[in-house]
Amino acid sequence: MSLPSDQPYSHETVLLHETVEAVDVGSGVYVDGTFGRGGHSRLLLSRLDADARLIVFDKDPLAIATANELAAEDSRVTVVQRGFAELSSVLKQAGLMGQVSGILLDLGVSSPQLDDAERGFSFRADGPLDMRMNPESGESAAQWIARVSEKELADVLFQYGDERFSRRIARAIVTARQKQPIERTLQLAEIIKTAHPKWDHKKHPATKSFQAIRIAVNGELDELDAVLSASVGALKPGGRLAVISFHSLEDRAVKQFIKLQAKGPELPPGLPVRDEDIHVTMKAVGKAIKASAEEVAVNVRSRSAVLRVAEKLSR
Repeated sequence: MSLPSDQPYSHETVLLHETVEAVDVGSGVYVDGTFGRGGHSRLLLSRLDADARLIVFDKDPLAIATANELAAEDSRVTVVQRGFAELSSVLKQAGLMGQVSGILLDLGVSSPQLDDAERGFSFRADGPLDMRMNPESGESAAQWIARVSEKELADVLFQYGDERFSRRIARAIVTARQKQPIERTLQLAEIIKTAHPKWDHKKHPATKSFQAIRIAVNGELDELDAVLSASVGALKPGGRLAVISFHSLEDRAVKQFIKLQAKGPELPPGLPVRDEDIHVTMKAVGKAIKASAEEVAVNVRSRSAVLRVAEKLSR
C-alpha cells in the first residue's frame, strides 16, 4: 500500500490474508477499527461487493491522511478519526447497530509509529517522550511520568509490562525526575537500563516498561474492553469479529471475552435454568492463529501476533 510522499516509513500488515478471510463474506457493512496504513482494508475492499460499505477508524493523523486518500479512490469507504472505543456511538448515530457483517481489529502500534523517533514509542532512537496514538490529543508519556505516583507507576510496569523489577525501576524514574524532567525516549531508556539488575541480553531492558507506559498513556486495555463489548450489539447474526493481539494482556482479554460470550454469564451452582435460557451471544471460530514461519522471517514483528475470531449467533 502506498504512503503519503512525506512518510518514509513502511508497514508490513500482519496476518493479512488470514484476518480478511475470517470476516470476508462479500456484502454488507464492515468496520476496520485500526486502519493503520490500510493493508487489511485494501484487501478487504478488493473482495467486497460494489454495494458494500467499509467504515475505518484511527486516531493517528497520518493514518487518517492515508485513509482519506483511500476514501477518495473508493466511495465505499467512510473515515472516522476516533478510537475504536467509540464504535458503538458512531454506529448508533449512523443507524447501523446490529447490521455489521465484520469487525477487524489489529491492536498495538504500527511499524511507522515505532520507526518514527518523533512519535516517542522507541527506546532505540532518541525522540520526544510522547507515545500517544494521536499526538494532537491527550496527555503525553512525558506529562504522565512527571505526575504519576511511584506506587501507580510500579503497578503499571508490573501489570501492563509484566516487569519483575517494577518497583526498582519506578523508584529510579521518580528519583531521576526530581533532578530534571524526563522528556526524551533515550533518557528514559537509560534510566530503566541502569536500574534494571538483570535482563535478557537479546531484548532491551526497557522493552517491558515502554510497553506498559504506552498502554497506560493510551488507555489501551480500557478501549479494548469497550470495543469488545460494543461488538456484540454492532454485529448482525453471522457477523464476524477478528482481533489480532500482540501481547498476553490483549490476547487474554480477547480470549476471555469470546469464552464468556460463548458460555454465557456465570450462574450459581444448582440454579434451575435451562440451557436455552442462558444468554449466549457468540461462538469461537476455529483456534487461535499465529503467523507462519515464512511471515515471521519477512516481518519479525509478527512473531507475537495472535488472531482470534468469533461469530455472532442468531439467538
